[in-house]
This record gives sequence, C-alpha cells and structure tokens, in this order.
Amino acid sequence: MKTLPDTLVKLLGLKLQFADKVILDGVDLSVQKEETLVIMGMSGGGKSTLISILMGLLKANAGSACFKDQDITRLSRPKLNEVRTHIGMVYQNAALISSMTVRENIGLPLQELSDKNEKEIGAIIDQKLELVDLKDAGDKLPSELSGGMQKRVGLARALALEPELVLFDEPSAGLDPINSRLIDDLIIQLREKHKVTSIVVTHEMDSAFAVATRMAFLHEGKIILEGTPDEFRHSDQPIVREFLSTYSAHEKATG
Repeated sequence: MKTLPDTLVKLLGLKLQFADKVILDGVDLSVQKEETLVIMGMSGGGKSTLISILMGLLKANAGSACFKDQDITRLSRPKLNEVRTHIGMVYQNAALISSMTVRENIGLPLQELSDKNEKEIGAIIDQKLELVDLKDAGDKLPSELSGGMQKRVGLARALALEPELVLFDEPSAGLDPINSRLIDDLIIQLREKHKVTSIVVTHEMDSAFAVATRMAFLHEGKIILEGTPDEFRHSDQPIVREFLSTYSAHEKATG
C-alpha cells in the first residue's frame, strides 16, 4: 500500500485472534488528513476492535497500526501515552465518570496529560462546552443529562487536547433522530472548520452517508471495499448491497 504525503493513519497486515476466533485477518487501510472515514460491517466483525488497537487499548497479533510515522503496536507505555494526546476517542456509551461534573469530565485529560494551569484549563472547557452547545450544563452530573447530551460531553472531552484524529465508536447509537443529526453536524463541523480527521464506526446508514468523505467495509476480518459514499451506494458486491439495504430498511421501520 502506497503511503501518501498526507497519510495520518496506516494499517498494514493487521491481525488479531482470540483463541480460535479470528477477528482481524490482515487489514490494510489508510486515512488521509482532514477526511472522515466511516467503517461499516456486520455486528461483532471487528470494527470497534480496529479503533481500540489505534488507541493502544488492544494489542494486535501481527501487522502494524501507524499514526503518522509511529507504529502504535510497538510503542512503550510512555510513548504511547504521548501519542494518545493527539488522538481523541468518543466511546459508544460516552464513558463519563459518574461522580464528576461535566466540567470535571472534560478537564480530566488536561489535568492528567497537559501542563496547563487552572485558568487555562477552565478557558478550554468553556470553549469545548460552547462547541457542543452545552455551555449551561457544566455543573451537572452525567446522570442529569440525556443520552444525546452525554455523547456531546464525551466529544467535548475527546477534543480537550486539540487532537489531530478523533475516533468515534457508534456515535449515534441509541439516539433519537434530532440528537443523531446534532452529532452528525458536529462531526462535519470538526472536519470543515477545525480540520480534524475522523474515523467513525457506525451502523446508522443515514449518519454514515451524512458524515463520510470515504467509506470502508470490514467483512470476515478484511477490508473488502473502500470508496466514496457514491461508490458504496452503487457497489455490486452482494454482501455490501445486502448490508446497506438491510440497515436502511431497519432505519425506515424504526425511524
């Protein structure tokens, strides 16, 4: 796979296996700066595993997962922690600390991973709260927020350190259409206004086609299709066509 000058992420021959179960079987994939790559595929097919490897939360059995010129699979813990300051993660369940306020949750990465003082941290928290339209929610606990608001707090926290790359694990899962569109709009805004690169794992077809500049389909441990949203819509691969029609029908039935 040729590496382009603007390549931010490059996965090459990535393999992961638990006992006899093969999760990833030689994944090759690259992500360019300022694009939004949406990864799709069947449930349990390894999509979330891919971004967990990119965060250094899981170790691959073989292959490489490079952020810029650094192979995350081979970094020491201190170096991995340094690289993580450039990568934000928005978890499927928001993963907020229930005993901490919204402001405290957003400020946590800054407290732990930066040398900024309290005044600087407070200013950044204010900025991120405004970005996700939650400037009046700073003193609330996660339990006082709706699911959509919790997702937006999770995004604000992921953006606290001004990452170059943001990973989204099912950002619209469980949300109503209005909150889903709010999340979609924020992902688009990050790319267009803030030049942030994103990798989005999602089953929500409306969201996928709304935010993607490029798409990849993971099936049986391999990327079987890469292309633009339009190329996906017109794909002649049976598994891709079946997937798109099944999930589109499900969204119409439940929407």
